[in-house]
Amino acid sequence: MNSEPIFPTLPARNLNGRALTLPAAFDGALNIAIIAFRRWHQALVDSWFPYLDTLLAAHPQLRAYELPIIGRQYTLARPFIDGGMAFAIPDPAVRNRTLTVYTDVERVMAALQIPSAETITLLLVDRNGRIFWRETGPYTAERAAGLERALASLLR
Repeated sequence: MNSEPIFPTLPARNLNGRALTLPAAFDGALNIAIIAFRRWHQALVDSWFPYLDTLLAAHPQLRAYELPIIGRQYTLARPFIDGGMAFAIPDPAVRNRTLTVYTDVERVMAALQIPSAETITLLLVDRNGRIFWRETGPYTAERAAGLERALASLLR
């Protein structure tokens, strides 16, 4: 991989129905974007949140988001897809942090230098789109330690 890419401008909508433009609409000074491509990736995403909830409580300037990246061809089904996801999530805070992006999946993968859609990708990003850390796959203590090192260097 060459130099770290910049998070591209993406139209998104949270599961409470609010339209956003990323990365500028991220609420945190630093944001963990968990990018998922497949429905079964939800278990991988969920594996991170017990750890992330503790990390978020310790760092008020940090936010975490789930970003299901869905092919543009499904845009007309968005009300059904997003509605199904929202119905399955009773917690309004979780619906608020779940931002669906209907777009050209390959373009996003290329822009973010994501080599495979077969697992999740996590990025630590600011509102300008600068990426400070990346990881793939489910939560492990080793992967979390890498995030903590990146945060420690940025928050000094």
